[in-house]
This record gives sequence, C-alpha cells and structure tokens, in this order.
Amino acid sequence: MNIMDFNVKKLAADAGTFLSRAVQFTEEKLGQAEKTELDAHLENLLSKAECTKLWTEKIMKQTEVLLQPNPNARIEEFVYEKLDRKAPSRMNNPELLGQYMIDAGNEFGPGTAYGNALIKCGETQKRIGTADRELIQTSAINFLTPLRNFIEGDYKTITKERKLLQNKRLDLDAAKTRLKKAKVAEARAAQLNTSQPEENNIMIWAEEVTKSEQEVRITQSEFDRQAEITRLLLEGISSTHAHHLRCLNDFVEAQMTYYAQCYQYMLDLQKQLGSFPSTFLSNNNQSSSTPMQSVSTPSVLASASASLPSVSNSIVTSGISELKSSSGSRKARVLYDYDAANSSELSLLADEVITVYSIPGMDSDWLMGERGNQKGKVPITYLELLN
Repeated sequence: MNIMDFNVKKLAADAGTFLSRAVQFTEEKLGQAEKTELDAHLENLLSKAECTKLWTEKIMKQTEVLLQPNPNARIEEFVYEKLDRKAPSRMNNPELLGQYMIDAGNEFGPGTAYGNALIKCGETQKRIGTADRELIQTSAINFLTPLRNFIEGDYKTITKERKLLQNKRLDLDAAKTRLKKAKVAEARAAQLNTSQPEENNIMIWAEEVTKSEQEVRITQSEFDRQAEITRLLLEGISSTHAHHLRCLNDFVEAQMTYYAQCYQYMLDLQKQLGSFPSTFLSNNNQSSSTPMQSVSTPSVLASASASLPSVSNSIVTSGISELKSSSGSRKARVLYDYDAANSSELSLLADEVITVYSIPGMDSDWLMGERGNQKGKVPITYLELLN
C-alpha cells in the first residue's frame, strides 16, 4: 500500500513537471515568456556537434554506396549485421566478370588468341575482385566503423545530455516565471492594505515569493551543472575530429593500395596481351583489303608505361630500332598467337621462331615476317628479338 502511494505521488510529480515544461515551452514559442539563453561558447559547441553529425552521416552513407553500389546488397548486409549473423559470401562484380571470361575462353579454346586473351583477362578481373574485397573490409574496419560509433554512441550521449539541459532550462525559466508572478501579486497586495484579509494576502504572497526564490536557486544550480556536463561532452568533438582524421588517412591509404594493385594487375595484363586492344580496334574499323594502321596509345597509359618501363620492352625497342635502321634480318620468337586479319599479314603461333626484317615505308608498329615460304606483316609487340 505504501509502495502504491509512493508510485502515485511520483507519477503526479512527474506529470506536474511535464505540464510545467510544456506550458513554459508553449509560452516561449508564443512570445509570452522569457527564455534563458545559453552562453555563446556553448551555442558554438552545439552548432559544431550538429554540423559534425550531419556531415559524418552523409560521408558514411556515401562511402557505403561507393564500396557497395548495389542497394539490395547493402540492405542485406544491414539486416545480417542487426541479426548479428555473417552475410553469405558471394562473388562481387569483378569476380563474376572474371569467371564469365574464363569460362568463355575455355569454351572458345585456350589455344586460340581470343580464348587465351579472355582467360588472362578473367584471371586479372578475379584478382581485382579480391583486391576489392580487401578494400571493403579495410575501409569498414578503419573508416566506417569509427564514424558509425560516433553517430550511434558519442552523439547519442550528447543528444541525451542536451535534452536534459533543455529540460533543466525549462524548469529554471518556469521557476523564474512563477517568481515574477508572485512578486507582482505581492506588490498588488501591498497596495491594498485597508483590511485584515489583505494583510493575510500579503503574508501569503510573501511566503510564495520566498518559496519561488528558493526554487529558482535550486533550478539554477541544476541548470548550471547540466550545462557544464554538456559543455565537457561537446568539447570532445575536437578529439573526435582528430580521430576521424586518422581514420580518413587510413581510408586514403586503403584506396591507394587498392588502385595501385589494380593498376599493376592491368599493367601486367597489358604486357601479356601485347597490342591486342589496338589490333582488335584496327580490325573493326578497317576492311580486310586495307593495311592495318596502328592506334595511338592514350597519353595516360603512355605516361604510365614510361614511369614503369620493363626490361623486355627496352630490349625490343632498341633491337627493333637497330633492325629498322639496317637492311638485315633477325630471328624473333613469337610471344602470343596471332590470327592474320588479311592476306598481307602472317598468322603466328606462340613460341615459334621466325625471321623478321623491315622494308622502307612500313609502319613503325609492324615488321615483315617469314616462315619458310610464307611471309607477311607481323605486329612487333608479339615478338621478342633473339640475339
């Protein structure tokens, strides 16, 4: 019975406090009550926290989109994370493309130029897929998780304490309003001192003023204490920025590693394929009766190749330059299979040795090749000159 009485009293007190806050808040919005303003430093800290939360959410969400463009996959990962279960492993896009290329290459025949090229491209795509998984995992641990911890942890604590500060301010301003009304009523009662009942009113309002002043002192103390707690939490935003800066550096380093790996994979693939892209492009754009012209390499790839020269390319370039400047011939080993696009070219098989020489007016990317009684133009990127 006593416990029930206590709960009823507590419920009534809480309801009274809530009603008082609601009235104060409404009167402030209507301009009928004064509002205690926070100091400028605290207001700046609150603005900084809100700004940090807003942009952290945007950066975090867009990073998730960057790392996983498929919205359905993101939803699935979110559900599994909430269920505290591991999402099923699936091939990512580069790995799936790589597998299709390998299957197609095996179907067309690994011994053909196109089939061999597809298999090599597929293997490279699967390596890129593996690098992509590593990027996602590293970025999630070193970048996304700290951002999410701030949103779901630190900022929630700040929001909670800020709400308490708002309630303490409403309590303080409600107490100030009651004190102001009590003083006005006391002053009015003091002016009407012609009868005994009015003297009693003066005493009543004097007691009410004393009670209201005590309430203001208590609420002011609680407000100041809560403001200090909130301020200390908000000043930690600077440390949060410093921590997020370190996480950003980790994310940039992970991206740098990923793109460096992809560049190296593609550079190795380009060396394996030789001039496949240029050859195929020329075949598509020119008829079989037209001599094949070289397609200029984009400036980006040219500069990249210049920054990472290979020994074999240097040897081939110097050897071919000497061959073109002389009227002699050299033996050359074929690096890859090559299917002639027209009758002016010579088909090649990997690892065979042929004789090559240059003739006046020939394109710089081609040489004349001979194999027994057969001869025709051959691309120099398919050849390794022998001493």
